[in-house]
Amino acid sequence: MNADLDSLRSRWNEVLDLLESRDRIAWLVFFDARLASFDSNVLTLDFSDARKFASSHEYEAVRPKHKESLASAIKEVFNLDIAIEELR
Repeated sequence: MNADLDSLRSRWNEVLDLLESRDRIAWLVFFDARLASFDSNVLTLDFSDARKFASSHEYEAVRPKHKESLASAIKEVFNLDIAIEELR
């Protein structure tokens, strides 16, 4: 399936619902993310707004596992293999 940023955004809640049913911690990681861009099957997520209210806790050690869970949910919803990046 060919997807663009608008199609990902239009079904993002479906992706998040699936992610929540599989991995609630991963869902908590990504539910505040904004979909910033989608280019060459790389989805870039922006957490800048979410960080306004967040504490200083960062979970870099477990982030790759959560990204894999998100990519798996996107694959199931869109039948699309993608990479996940984060804006810093």
